[in-house]
Amino acid sequence: MSRGMRVLYAALLMILPTASVAAQRVDWVTPSGDAGAMRYSPIADINRETVSGLQVAWRWNTNERNVRAAAGQKAARPGQFQASPVVIGDTMYVSTPYAAVAALDARTGRELWKFDPEVWRSGQPSNGTGFVHRGVATWSSRTERRVFINARWKLIALDAATGRPIPSFGTLGEVDLTRTLRRAVNPLHYTNTSPPVVYGDLVIVGNGVGDRLRYPKDPPGDVQAFDVKTGRRVWSFHTIPDSGEFGWKTWEDASYKVMGHTNVWAPMSLDEKRGLLFLPVSTPTNDWYGGDRKGDNLFAESVVALNAKTGRRVWHYQIVHHGLWDYDLPAPPVLATITWNGAPRDVVAVPSKTAWIYVFDRVTGAPIWPIVERPVPTSDVPGERTSPTQPMPTLPLPFARQTVTASDLIDFTPELKRRALEVFSKYRSGPIFTPPSVQGTISIPGSIGGAGWGSTAYDPETHTLYVKATNNPALYRIQKGTPNDTIGFEYSVDLTGSALGVTADPDSGRSDHTPPEQLPLIKPPYGTMTAIDLDHGTQKWQVPMGDTPSIRNHPLLKDVALPPLGVAGAVGGTVTKGGLIFATGGGNVLYALDTRDGSIRWQYTLPAGRGYSNPISYRAANGVQFIVIATGGGENAELLAFSLGGAR
Repeated sequence: MSRGMRVLYAALLMILPTASVAAQRVDWVTPSGDAGAMRYSPIADINRETVSGLQVAWRWNTNERNVRAAAGQKAARPGQFQASPVVIGDTMYVSTPYAAVAALDARTGRELWKFDPEVWRSGQPSNGTGFVHRGVATWSSRTERRVFINARWKLIALDAATGRPIPSFGTLGEVDLTRTLRRAVNPLHYTNTSPPVVYGDLVIVGNGVGDRLRYPKDPPGDVQAFDVKTGRRVWSFHTIPDSGEFGWKTWEDASYKVMGHTNVWAPMSLDEKRGLLFLPVSTPTNDWYGGDRKGDNLFAESVVALNAKTGRRVWHYQIVHHGLWDYDLPAPPVLATITWNGAPRDVVAVPSKTAWIYVFDRVTGAPIWPIVERPVPTSDVPGERTSPTQPMPTLPLPFARQTVTASDLIDFTPELKRRALEVFSKYRSGPIFTPPSVQGTISIPGSIGGAGWGSTAYDPETHTLYVKATNNPALYRIQKGTPNDTIGFEYSVDLTGSALGVTADPDSGRSDHTPPEQLPLIKPPYGTMTAIDLDHGTQKWQVPMGDTPSIRNHPLLKDVALPPLGVAGAVGGTVTKGGLIFATGGGNVLYALDTRDGSIRWQYTLPAGRGYSNPISYRAANGVQFIVIATGGGENAELLAFSLGGAR
């Protein structure tokens, strides 16, 4: 058999498994489990009774290294390993922090191939996370499968059998995503962290732009769709409308011409049957000052439903008007079917940094429970004009803190309470949507508060949404800046002191003489897991999620009995038919929580460090159910797979 025939035969084996194999195999077809982002596994082999038998089955290291600056080469370093793999036909496809793609045997972790687009050669990306990537997308026909990776400004199509770029797609297998934008941009200021979405013969991508970039005509957040075979662009949706487009008048003084960001950096979700694509849109240029973009600023901080075939808007709902708090919609909208007035109803549940879940009819966009426009505090920053009201859901109730008062401050000891009051008294504070100020405003949820990019999982049998939350305030202080190549507006935010906390005495450092970390300004829990009944919009339970050793072992807390702390982090879990939620919450322990009450049924300390990713679950053709999670980061990033009984 020729080499070409062997490759084709291998591809056909991946695409066309035998009936007996397909009967017991359960794939994980997107990084979120399904197109609707439920993160649900219908497998119950691992359940409340058997989970104690979980052991490590295999490990796989990314083998990525820091790159030192040299002649013609910028320094680069891989960041956290945040990907959720895709598993189809016993083959696992995973993206690495450097946006490389690897194919592994899903039963053993054996590497089949690896493709590196070498985007690290351009140095660190402009986003605050550095090099991270959260997954790939696949497209299949009867004769072939393609794997798509959006690496920085490139969209690359790979042959799933070989890992090689497909020459007929774009130019030698790749498309420059910046060339088809509405205006010329610096490709180095453009990046991607979330996976593409495939619908029919289209591959659809958003983009990311670093928050530190705040200059006129910085990269816009256009969502683009390309032909999966040729790479030809088919449609584009302007998240900042151009002149004459729906919503353009919400950008006063023609600010739509110069503003950027307003991007979809978070994962998108798809109603494949109806052909509806759901976009979680982020904040415009300068997340914290809007004097240069007066108005409500559609479609910033909105959920937008598009016709996935044409890119035309079907409906939208803006959850924050004229955003000033970095309240991006950070997570994929969850497509669920609930029981409403005794009948099934398809909805979209939108998690947010504001700590609300916004629930809409999936087809019409009508809120399931009333969302009320309520008055909010106004700004006294020069040139700023805040929205007089903001939309606030009546149900479900907030799942995280939305205000900080003196009674919320850390009080483990009298001295800590004194220091916390001292910090707190320097700045403004108030209810949610209290605007940034020149004095400095303490905001909660902060920029990583409420829900994060991997925060939710949904059980379609019990109609329960599980959401991981972070309670972490931020300090937003507006100042005049000196315009430069990345900050081109008069007013901006000073983030150098935005980490609010209580500092220890200088002589209480660790054994290596480095200063101890700050203690949080507020009391725990710093992370929670909440179960929400979507049939009724009510909370079933809420528990602290994870732990924070840097706080528990802090020198100022020696001999202090501490309550459950929880852990701050953007990632939630995966829920299974076995009655378990697998999650780290962003910490270094993988837990299996009981879906009935959040109690811990099993836990495992991750050897590579933090598990800053969403786990996945699948059953291979050998009949084994696996739990797999990306752990660690930098030069210590690895996939860790668990099964009952461990390696076989």
